[in-house]
Amino acid sequence: MPRIELISGDITVQRVDAIVNAANSSLLGGGGVDGAIHAAGGPQILAECRHLRATTLPDGLPVGEAVATSAGRLPARWVIHTVGPVWPGPGAEADRRRLLLSGAVRSSLTLAAELGAASVALPAISAGVYGWPAADAARTALAAAAGAPSSERIRFVLFSPAMHRVFADAALELGIAATDAS
Repeated sequence: MPRIELISGDITVQRVDAIVNAANSSLLGGGGVDGAIHAAGGPQILAECRHLRATTLPDGLPVGEAVATSAGRLPARWVIHTVGPVWPGPGAEADRRRLLLSGAVRSSLTLAAELGAASVALPAISAGVYGWPAADAARTALAAAAGAPSSERIRFVLFSPAMHRVFADAALELGIAATDAS
């Protein structure tokens, strides 16, 4: 089982093998984590994403899947781009989309393991502008990470102390040993 860490901070400064980008399906940059990763990583990441769109992903990256590029100027070897679902509101559609959120985490960690990444940093996928309720996003992501074929160290890099508390509470609720990496 991988070591799961929680930290409040900036994902773009994490010294890990792979940084997961909460991307949009276009892969061409955006706001939030996506914009920060593209800005900090520099034009090389965008150029590789454009190449992916021109070749293997002409319709964009589907929700729940992952693809890798180099990390440009980031202190990592790779950026793993994944698309999380938008929160649809409670109900049956939320249950279906929760599977997509879990899939985004699992596919990212599976790809990281295939690349040989021993350490991976992930954001709170879908818990920002995509509107996913933080506690549900945390439970879904942590459960997926705990059960994924993955790297030795999985670090959730959370954008605020409040989100860190939500993830810590979810880990406790799920019985997942998560260490504080702050």
